[in-house]
Amino acid sequence: MKIFKSIICGLVMCLSVSCQKYLDIVPDNVATVEYAFRMRVTAEKYLFTCYSFLPKMGDMYQNPGMFGGDELWLSADKSWWSNWVVALGNQNVNNPVLDYWNGANAATALWMGISQCNIFLENIQQVPDMDDREKAQWAAEVKFLKAYYHFFLLRMYGPIPIIDENLPISASGEEVRISRKPVDEVFDYIVNLIDELAPDLPNAVRDENSELGRITKPIAIGMKAKILVYAASPLFNGNTDYEGFINPDGTPLFNTVYSAQKWEKAVAACKEAIDLCHSLGYDLYEFEGSQQTRNISEDTRLHLNARGTITERWNPEIIWANTGSTTRDLQVWAAPRVLEASHIGNQEPNGSIGVTMKVVNLFYSKNGVPIDEDTEYRYAERFALRTSTAEDKYRIKEGYTTSRLNFDREPRFYGTLGFDGGIWYGQGRFDDEDPYYLQIKKEQIGGKVQVGWHAVTGYYAKKWINYTNTSVNTGTYTTVNWPWVMLRLGDLYLLYAEALNELNGPNDESIHFLDLIRAKAGLDGVVESWTAHSRNPNKYTTAEGLQEIIRRERGIELALEGERFWDLRRWKAAPEELNQPISGWDVDQVTAEAYYRERVLYNQTFALKDYFWPIRENDLIVNKNLVQNPGW
Repeated sequence: MKIFKSIICGLVMCLSVSCQKYLDIVPDNVATVEYAFRMRVTAEKYLFTCYSFLPKMGDMYQNPGMFGGDELWLSADKSWWSNWVVALGNQNVNNPVLDYWNGANAATALWMGISQCNIFLENIQQVPDMDDREKAQWAAEVKFLKAYYHFFLLRMYGPIPIIDENLPISASGEEVRISRKPVDEVFDYIVNLIDELAPDLPNAVRDENSELGRITKPIAIGMKAKILVYAASPLFNGNTDYEGFINPDGTPLFNTVYSAQKWEKAVAACKEAIDLCHSLGYDLYEFEGSQQTRNISEDTRLHLNARGTITERWNPEIIWANTGSTTRDLQVWAAPRVLEASHIGNQEPNGSIGVTMKVVNLFYSKNGVPIDEDTEYRYAERFALRTSTAEDKYRIKEGYTTSRLNFDREPRFYGTLGFDGGIWYGQGRFDDEDPYYLQIKKEQIGGKVQVGWHAVTGYYAKKWINYTNTSVNTGTYTTVNWPWVMLRLGDLYLLYAEALNELNGPNDESIHFLDLIRAKAGLDGVVESWTAHSRNPNKYTTAEGLQEIIRRERGIELALEGERFWDLRRWKAAPEELNQPISGWDVDQVTAEAYYRERVLYNQTFALKDYFWPIRENDLIVNKNLVQNPGW
């Protein structure tokens, strides 16, 4: 492992940055701490250097949760993408992909980021032309970044070292060979650090033109709640799978005894975060429209609720977005190659990202219950063909023949997914009576033409594509470059509902917050929907049943946002879900009869070792006090 001393080693880093002022970094020809903190303007650059280590979750290569799980799938020519290597089961110990421990293979060097944060905190008080209030705020921002970097590593690697201060240059060889700390100790360190810093943060940035993305109190309190839910979840709470996982000195790294108190802390933290956000005007996003969209149908408005929640910049639901991680490239790779014949030949939108059949099946029926539970949904006939009528025209092109699986689904299905025959509103065509629709069977205008440049599953990630993006001509694709959303209010609602149910079992408060999410999606509440439409009408009355409802609601509402990858792990549900085949439609076919056959694309596997990333073998050789994660 790399040990970072109290020197200016990170000051020379050249990092790609956003046009946002707050992401400027220290010049690469500067070599002294004294220079960095000699005045406010140079200290501010060091502050932004600390921010620059934030993992770029909107980058399709860097986000483990994007292609590392079972939500998205790619064509074979992209097997080198680091996060997809994880999904394919090809992680290794010699040169791990997405190595956030060392900053290698498409990953950020988070230990280096923590080191830079510590240098900042050691020196910010000596800046002469700053008042104490501003120094305290900047220090609080950096403490949060340090806490978040520790959490990111904890989530990936399990027990990790705690680097609260950099070691002095005179540290002995044994001192620098630090060891991993028990997971409970790491969680306590992170939460205590957030409690310490939160009073010095503002409720909102002062200048939205230059400071959006800077850490505020709602971000800190909201992330504390999320971190405490992780601490209380089965992976970290009473997990007996790691009973023998110990340091060389015999220290156990996992507490194998379940603690209900962890859920109590999570409940209190979630309520605190939600109350704070409500007091500051945060609210669930609802599409308001524009002059162009003023006459849209209620169906289309609900579809755009799902799309706009993350793609409409700085809407009232977004608590934290990383302006250093924008999404133009992601949208270019996810957008369908062709929406109409005049787009043929445009080299920018290439549609190379497919959404798996697992996600397709996850969404509810129009009655707000799972399709295999709905008493009215013809589940056994879901792969049969059906032709759209005028009643379906805002969801599926009237007169188009597609699979029954695409009919009679909830609004988020149509806002999140693009599919053959499915309406694709916007992209320059805003007449709700004459929108674009996808034609993606082979030999149609948007069908497969080569190994890549098509959705291998037959479903597109519409949720990522801002509805105002436009193919202007065959050489230009304009995009709204939205910053990746790190935390939003809907996420907190679902975490709160989950924590309450885990602590107390079925309760009105959990159902209330689920119903708020469902109302935004145009669905009736849990009780009404299950009572009227489910083959298991009493499911919500048991802790296990409500848990299943909450987890599914979370999977639907946060689909394609990188959360499912981590949720399946913290719930210890990954072996059940990630040992199932990845499938989609047979996109090599021309006719509807042949195209709409489910095809297995890959037989995914998940073992105990896959819960956590391996530590690079060379780090274990250098530092004998480090132990490898089980199974690697």
